[in-house]
Amino acid sequence: MSDKMNDNKSVKSTGKSQEKSRKQKRPPKWWQAWINRPRTSNIIVNIVPMLLVPLFALVTTEWIARGTLADNTQGNGFFQALSAHRTSFIIAYLLLVAVYVLVCCLFAHHTPAAIIVGLLGYVPAVVTYFKLTMRGEPFLPWDLTQIGDLMGVSDSVELSIQPSMVITLILYILIFVGVSFIRFPGKRGGWRGFWPRGIAAAVALAGGLVLMFAVFLSPSGTTAAGIKPDMWMQDRYYRTNGVLTGFLTNLQLLNIDAPDGYSGDAVLAIAENTEAAAETREPYYEDSYAAQMAETEQTPDIIFLMAESFWDVTALEGISYDQPLLTNFTALVDEGASGHAYTPSFGGGTCDVEFEALTGFSMEFLPAGSKPYQQYITDDVFALPHYLKSLGYSTTAVHGYGRRFWNRDTAYPRLGIDEFIASDDFVNPKKRRGFISDDAMVDQIIQEYEDKKDDGPVFIHAITMQNHTTYNRNRYPENELVRVTEAPAGIPDATIGQLEDCATGIREMDAALGKLTDYLRTTDRPTIVVFWGDHMNPMSDGFTLFEETGFIEKGDTASPRLYETPLLIWSNYADNQVDLGTLSTYNLSPVMMDLYGLKQPLMFEYLMQQLPATHGRSKGIVIEPDNTTSEEMTQEQQEWFNRYAILQYNYLFGGKTLEGYFD
Repeated sequence: MSDKMNDNKSVKSTGKSQEKSRKQKRPPKWWQAWINRPRTSNIIVNIVPMLLVPLFALVTTEWIARGTLADNTQGNGFFQALSAHRTSFIIAYLLLVAVYVLVCCLFAHHTPAAIIVGLLGYVPAVVTYFKLTMRGEPFLPWDLTQIGDLMGVSDSVELSIQPSMVITLILYILIFVGVSFIRFPGKRGGWRGFWPRGIAAAVALAGGLVLMFAVFLSPSGTTAAGIKPDMWMQDRYYRTNGVLTGFLTNLQLLNIDAPDGYSGDAVLAIAENTEAAAETREPYYEDSYAAQMAETEQTPDIIFLMAESFWDVTALEGISYDQPLLTNFTALVDEGASGHAYTPSFGGGTCDVEFEALTGFSMEFLPAGSKPYQQYITDDVFALPHYLKSLGYSTTAVHGYGRRFWNRDTAYPRLGIDEFIASDDFVNPKKRRGFISDDAMVDQIIQEYEDKKDDGPVFIHAITMQNHTTYNRNRYPENELVRVTEAPAGIPDATIGQLEDCATGIREMDAALGKLTDYLRTTDRPTIVVFWGDHMNPMSDGFTLFEETGFIEKGDTASPRLYETPLLIWSNYADNQVDLGTLSTYNLSPVMMDLYGLKQPLMFEYLMQQLPATHGRSKGIVIEPDNTTSEEMTQEQQEWFNRYAILQYNYLFGGKTLEGYFD
């Protein structure tokens, strides 16, 4: 009896213990209510993030890329652009929704969808912000092919993380955590649960494909959506239409179509007319050596020296320095031809500038942001080195950086350059700011010249590296730094420090130029030097330096002044002083040959015949013969430009009908 009572007590005790354990393991009531919410409520809970997360991604993408959501004076701040070009933002939003729904249905979970949509907005936004800050252009499709090159200089670039990036990242993390608690409908419903998800995924996929191929990748579709191409000013295009729409519609430019009026007969007609006009054309510059001499030297040695980030920092109003910076350049102006090179780049893209200078082809006819050395120079291409080789010249390139940067190691041979001296070929070179110095570059140029001059005429194309962005006054010893002694109020000290770094590099490049020309004065061989800066650079916070000194109007980040660099064409056998004005860099080779009376290939002859109508066109800006600029072309300029486009397209993409003419 006693044992039975004890057994009953034990059973009751065990039952109470199990019941207590079940109560302790039971989820909170609010969680049970959330899990067991009605089907309709669950569907609504799932739809809300499908609509809001893409919207959040769209807005924060614009916030990060622009640096602010506020209005701007150009009328394309985020809300201004949204009001005037709402279709551009709506289609971008719908595409993000389609991606979110597709991924969500495939995984039956919101977290991967939120992560992917977040990355689709966050990454392009961050890259666009930094590219706009450093180079004045946004993230473009062709940048995806240049990741290796960008990583190559990443250790020399100083980038500051913006509050918008940090805040957005924190909010994304909260969103990822939040959506992980959402139970997807039908996830555990077997085939009954699969079909609704499959149908939703199919609809999302179909919608996304329609948006991509009927709008983003279709010229007629983008036109119908009210999106106007603006390939020459991509920063403005992205601000007007948004980062995602800007990037995706630029994919259309991967396919380069033949220009209007293109045909084999049209190409031959242009060539024949150019050849006929060449017989009577006089030298363009009346004061040039060629205009004043009955006979001219036909095979002088030629040295191209393109100086990294060399521009006239003394042109900044209100800025004074503790020493002169351009002593040699100024003196050489009195002995040669000088002016400004109008380059297609700002803040980077050196390869675009040298492509124009070496070939006479224009970046204007290629997609904005594309890199010819990587995308289009896939076979032998007409260029000055190829032409000079046909005349018996040796052809050499010298660069104080890696040979693979911008694909130079493969592009140069296709341009006719036989030998490429890159940084790994230098022997214990002097370095400045972590780069091979300009002084060491000139030493290498002189060595190459000495080694080759006895074997025939010499062509050397050299690109310096010492003054490469970014800047910091700590890169030079304090006692060797150029100092700013006076500056307008409102310019941050960090920006002044960067200007001092840049100015010091410009002073040392000027000294290296003087060293080279002093050496060439001692040789008995006629030699021409073409010297110019590849591009200007922003300072730390972008364009404040240029705005505060009145160099550009506030917000005018596409100002033509930002694309002009000093240009000098000098020789050791003539001292004719010539004012070149401003020239697009694709005119440098033809003008050099015209100044000294050298026989020109037909492509260069065409450019010289075009010069009285226009000195060039770059990024939608026309350089008039009187050195003013315009965004509109006259009918005569348009006709010259159209024929130019036909010639370039034929040689690069259309079968090289004129190969014989060019050579």
